Amino acid sequence: MLKFPSKSYEDCGKYGEDYFDQLAKASATVDRGALQCAADLLTGAIAGGATLYACGNGGSAAIANHLVCDCVKGVRTDTTVKPRVHSLSANTEIITAIANDIAYEDIFSFQLESYGRPGDVLIAISSSGGSPNIIKAIEKARELGMKSIAMTGFTGGASAKAADVSLHVDAHNYGVVEDLHQSFMHLLAQFLRQRHMPDERLITEKKF
Repeated sequence: MLKFPSKSYEDCGKYGEDYFDQLAKASATVDRGALQCAADLLTGAIAGGATLYACGNGGSAAIANHLVCDCVKGVRTDTTVKPRVHSLSANTEIITAIANDIAYEDIFSFQLESYGRPGDVLIAISSSGGSPNIIKAIEKARELGMKSIAMTGFTGGASAKAADVSLHVDAHNYGVVEDLHQSFMHLLAQFLRQRHMPDERLITEKKF
């Protein structure tokens, strides 16, 4: 596992140089076959009219919310694809109500009980892979007949083992892990988009 930093730095430029080096090394640990499995799972779900759900805590919640934008607005641009995507981390009112009245570990699984249907896909994002509410969401997804993709770092935790597809970053720095999870979100959305774009539009498109 890649651990960073392991020493004190006085120069931010040097810290940045080593940080970018860690990003490159961490990206090399990502299973490319798992990326294809994730893309296939998302492609099939979207084609079948299923819904994609994303969830995460903290910075991972921001990635889950951002994922909605890149899939709904990004993938639709210049294609005929209309993904149905929902972030379980986006509604403060329902999250705090569940956390206060039931338990914080239920904030995602409780929502899935109302929304989730067989064939839907859960994208669960957790740097540690050990967050109880993430693990419970993956377990609930399986119970409901949904498939799941886990984005994890560090050791991967129970989330990496429980999900149908594991996108794991072998790194021990939250920033590095979250940067690559953000990259997963971007590259999967862009991959799906370019697969459905007309060749002539793909050639002239500059905004990816």
